[in-house]
Amino acid sequence: KSYAHHSVAQIQKAMSHTQLDFSHAQQQSLGTSPGMVAALCCPLSASEKRQKFLHRLVHFRHMDFEYALWQMFYLFVSPQKVYRNFQYRKQTRNQWARDDPAFLVLLSTVLLGTSLVFGLVLRLSFLETLKLMLWIVCIDCIGVGVVIATIFWLLANRVYRLPGSAPALQVEWAYAFDVHLNAFFPLLVILHLIQLPFLYPVLYHDWFVSSLLGNLFWLVAIVYYLYITFLGYRALSFLRGVNAILYPITLLCIVFLVSVLLRWNFTKLLADFYKFRIR
Repeated sequence: KSYAHHSVAQIQKAMSHTQLDFSHAQQQSLGTSPGMVAALCCPLSASEKRQKFLHRLVHFRHMDFEYALWQMFYLFVSPQKVYRNFQYRKQTRNQWARDDPAFLVLLSTVLLGTSLVFGLVLRLSFLETLKLMLWIVCIDCIGVGVVIATIFWLLANRVYRLPGSAPALQVEWAYAFDVHLNAFFPLLVILHLIQLPFLYPVLYHDWFVSSLLGNLFWLVAIVYYLYITFLGYRALSFLRGVNAILYPITLLCIVFLVSVLLRWNFTKLLADFYKFRIR
């Protein structure tokens, strides 16, 4: 009896070790760690995610700026790769949205820099340039972004979400805001960097070519914004009908043609608007 009892104990011990090895092998094959498994089993609440994000926001050493720069580069080269990394984050950390504020910090820095250059090109005073920088970062990027993210968040969960989807399959508001930031960065580069050297030599005039080139910059920037936004929601398998995000492109092309024929120069209007609202 004692021999049989000892044999059974050895078999149970061997099975236990086999199960642990199999579990560890599964984690390695999935590219996960015990910490990632814990994150999947015990997801953070919204307040805990917000607290973690804000904590990293004031600790620069905890931010991955190299990865944020990689995302900015690939938003131009291959934006699909950026959203594949969002999917990987969902699999490993059980959240779609970024938990690292590095992208937002870099975007704000670029926005401040381009706004400063814009102020210099427009020959604004120091105080006017400072006001312009605050307006563009706080209102144009973040304030308008909050509104746009909220609209898409509501549409995604109430219109685009597949009927019968599991209750856990919900679009996070923070993810909707991340999609806006992703789409806003190329728009910023096109309107605040690429077209800036052409502002006074070509664009800030009533010529036909000024309206044509300036409005073309706007068309490309807004179309690319819609495209990046579309990719962001298409990456979520529990959403349908997100192609509707691209429908306004036809209307934008019509507005572009009409504006060029009527010589409505959107770039000149933007520059005049910047001057008006800071004075």
